[in-house]
Parts: sequence; structure tokens; C-alpha cells
Amino acid sequence: MSHLDEARDLLARHPVVDGHNDLPWALREKVRYDLDRCDLTTDLTGRTHTDIPRLRAGGVGAQFWSVYVRTDLAGDQAVSATLEQIDCVDQMLARYPCDLAPALTADDMEAARAEGRIASLKGAEGGHSINESLATLRALYALGVRYMTLTHNSNLAWADSATDVPNVGGLSPFGHAVVREMNRIGMLVDLSHVAATTMRDALSTSVAPVIFSHSSARAICDHPRNVPDDVLAQLPANGGVAMATFVPKFILPAAVAWTQAADENLRAHGLHHLDTSPEAMKLHEAFEATNPRPVATASTVADHLDHMREVAGVDHVGIGGDFDGTAFTPSGLDDVSGYPTLVAELLSRGWSSADLAKLTWSNAVRVLRDAESVSRELRPLRGPSNATRQTLDS
Repeated sequence: MSHLDEARDLLARHPVVDGHNDLPWALREKVRYDLDRCDLTTDLTGRTHTDIPRLRAGGVGAQFWSVYVRTDLAGDQAVSATLEQIDCVDQMLARYPCDLAPALTADDMEAARAEGRIASLKGAEGGHSINESLATLRALYALGVRYMTLTHNSNLAWADSATDVPNVGGLSPFGHAVVREMNRIGMLVDLSHVAATTMRDALSTSVAPVIFSHSSARAICDHPRNVPDDVLAQLPANGGVAMATFVPKFILPAAVAWTQAADENLRAHGLHHLDTSPEAMKLHEAFEATNPRPVATASTVADHLDHMREVAGVDHVGIGGDFDGTAFTPSGLDDVSGYPTLVAELLSRGWSSADLAKLTWSNAVRVLRDAESVSRELRPLRGPSNATRQTLDS
């Protein structure tokens, strides 16, 4: 049996839990959530990285759908856009019940797997989505959001981002209160996108496991979006999971400078650097024609996973591809059908079936189950926090 055949067999038994997929934002941008114009039961190759046939081909058993909104949406505008993103996922679940199963708990994930459906969870990407309101945080949880990334690409008044100029030096007092309230309600603290200082502050405060929904190893590619070794080394004590991303500019050193130049090219044409519209992709293609793009592969991702396993341990690694949230993908990991290619690469490097089952499925299920357990312990001890940033950070 080839490694690829072995990978497909393994994924049939231990499917992928992917920590981050931006399809809802792609649906917002491309068809304004009109699923009649973007039927996920059809092959959408060339339009999106994600559809149900390719999720099936990729051996995906659970997906955290990102309900991300851009940071130029602020205040109540960000909250409203996040609610629209949540509604998009709910529309997907209602439209495709034979394939997508709503999931709020680890038990729901296991039940969906037993039914042969893809467990569908929600993750908010960026604390701007709560507009400095712990009540709004609780409302998102009530609507099914099971993790929140503390920042996106820009700082908040209460948390520093990895890709902004340091402001508060990690988490402010209100930022620590956000983490504590997330622990209390059972929402996973996601530390992708945050500054290393914010990672360390969150780990010092969180009594529940944290996740990195789509971040790789900084020791392999020195990009601020990745996780430093000292933080990876804290995951065993915390119980958390770092989910390796596939975004070339975060995993391949040669791609970092190229992507910066390509992003500047988009801005020069009046487009947002994260734009993946047909217009933006045409500009990227023209840029690439004269500036050859360094191409990552499944081997590149495997290098990160090898290192993350070595530092954090096999119980603390996972996968978060960031499909439909990036203009470029590694060769062989072009879309959500590509996970068997990565698993085959890891098999060729000597990863055991037991270790791969932890990577693909059980680590992510365990971390949610552990967060639920912490919440059950904390809720009787303290009620909802009504703390405000103005009070705590003054």
C-alpha cells in the first residue's frame, strides 16, 4: 500500500479536525451569502478552496468555520458583520444537513463522525468582534461560537497583535478579564495572530487549554504570526494545541518577502492586501508572471509539524489550513482535498498511525472537551463578569 493509500485509510478512521476555514467570508465577498450562486455540493474549484465533495475527498471530519470580519470594521459595525457571518454558517448547516452537522461540544463532534457527517463549529477571528463587551462575548457563545482569536492583524486597546506595533505589552487588565470569562463560559482562547507577549500573558491567565487555530513554528519560519519555541514548550502544562497552517508566507521563509511585495502591489491598485476577488487574483497573476513566486509544499508544512511535535509533544499539535483565507496555497495542498497528501508525507517521515490520529482528530476533540470541563467547574464559583475596559484599564 502506498503512503497516500495508507493516508486515506487512516483519515477514514481518524478524519481531520481543521481549526480554521474562511469560507464564510469568501461567500460574503463573492456572492453575498447567496448559496444558490455558490452551491457547496458542486465542485467549486477555481472559485473557492472549499466545497463538500472536496471536504469528503480530503478526509475532513470536523471544521471550525471562521466567522471572521476585517479589522477596518469596528465597534458595532464589527459586531453586526460577525452576526452575519454566524448566520452564514447557520444557513450552510440548514441547507446541507446530510453533510454538515451542527456541533457545540466534543460529544457533538464524535456523534457527527459516527453519523458520517462533518462536524461544523464556529470560531470568531479577532476580539474586535465583541466591541469590548463581555456580554457580547457571551452572546457569541450562545450563538455557537466555540473559540475567539484574541486579535486579528491589528492591535486592540486590550491586546497586542503579532503584526502591529506593540501597544499594551501583551494583554491589558481587561484583556486578562476577557480570557477569564472565556474560560468560565467554555470558549477556547485562540492565540493565532497575537503577539508573543500576548501569548505568554494569556497562558499565564488561562486555566483552560488554549489553541492556535492556524499558526506554525517560528523556529522554522521567522514570521511573527508563528509560535516561538518557549510558547510551544508551555502547551503540555496548559493542555493546549497548536494547529499548523498552510499559508505560504507563514511557513516558507522565501515566500515572506515575495508576499509583502505582492501585497503592496494590491494596495497600489487600491485593493485590500487580503482581497482574493477575481480582480485581485488577476493582479497577483500579472505580478507573478514577472516575479516568480516561491512555492511551499506538503513537505514544508511537515517540517513545521515535525518541529512542533518535537517541542510541544504529539498531544499538542493539530492542523488549521486557513483555506479560503489566503490567496496562495502550497503545491499539493491546493484546497481542502489535499490533507491526504500531508498525512502521506508525515507517514514517509515515520509518524505512526497513533500519532497521526492525535494530530488529525483526537487532540482537537480533547482540547474542546477539557475547556468544557473547566467551564463546568468555574460556573458555580462565579457568575458572568460585567467588567469594562474603561474601568479595568484606567
